[in-house]
Amino acid sequence: MKVADFRPGWRTDFLLHRFGAEVRELDDCVVVCTPGHEGYFWGNCLMIADAPADEDLAHWLKRFDQEVANGRPGVRHVAIGVNSLPPEAEALPAWREAGFDIIETATMRLQPGQLHMAPVASAAPLQLRPIDFGSELDAIVALQASDPQGFEPEGWARFCRKQMERFALIHEAGLGEWFGLWCGDTLVANCGLLRDGRLGRFQNVLTHPNWRRRGLCRALVHGVSQWGFDHWGLGELLMCADPDDVALHIYESVGFQRFDSEWGLQRNPPEDHAARRSVRLERGADEGTA
Repeated sequence: MKVADFRPGWRTDFLLHRFGAEVRELDDCVVVCTPGHEGYFWGNCLMIADAPADEDLAHWLKRFDQEVANGRPGVRHVAIGVNSLPPEAEALPAWREAGFDIIETATMRLQPGQLHMAPVASAAPLQLRPIDFGSELDAIVALQASDPQGFEPEGWARFCRKQMERFALIHEAGLGEWFGLWCGDTLVANCGLLRDGRLGRFQNVLTHPNWRRRGLCRALVHGVSQWGFDHWGLGELLMCADPDDVALHIYESVGFQRFDSEWGLQRNPPEDHAARRSVRLERGADEGTA
């Protein structure tokens, strides 16, 4: 199985995996492991070509243990991405009974000329700019950790810091920028933008919970999209989002159009059983920030 054969949303996840992850292409699956970051669900996962059946559950649990969790006690989740269209709503009852959620992601795209802006409901002046990783990393991590989304808060904060430290390496390589939206001296929203040639991929769009429903997410996505087209000469931008979240409509209001879907099977560790069922760690989804 080859990464090059993946659907666009899954394939662009590997822009992030180039830094810090080990990727192995095997006959029956692609294995992703991120050393030192064992709680990163979709940085420690299997990718398979076709939808599994209920009778395949034991097989794929064994393969996950062999290839991802073996000798790594910090891997307490199971994450298996599937390179096919999502199943019917009631599919895979045995997997559900074993504690798995079916996680679906909508893949959206935007090209130059399709971008349009809607009004921002904020009276205060806003400033959008790339962050300085040397002096503003702590502020970005604090914003990221402000919404733990049902995960254990201290563990979530550690996860956010590790992810941002890894993104700093991507930035140093010239393959990514992280943007902050500031209202005065307050960081109110942020997101990342990765690039591969003329293709860009948004990463982890987030507005602080206290600043939501003011149009800031729309302003952020619009401004970063324009920056990508103007500064990097990108020909297309991709966004992966929860298909049931209000953020999907925000992205559509800026000009993004849905064109594909990806899905996977995720079982959280016990301490994170209350986490939002739709959350796919670092799949780039914006969490309801109108």
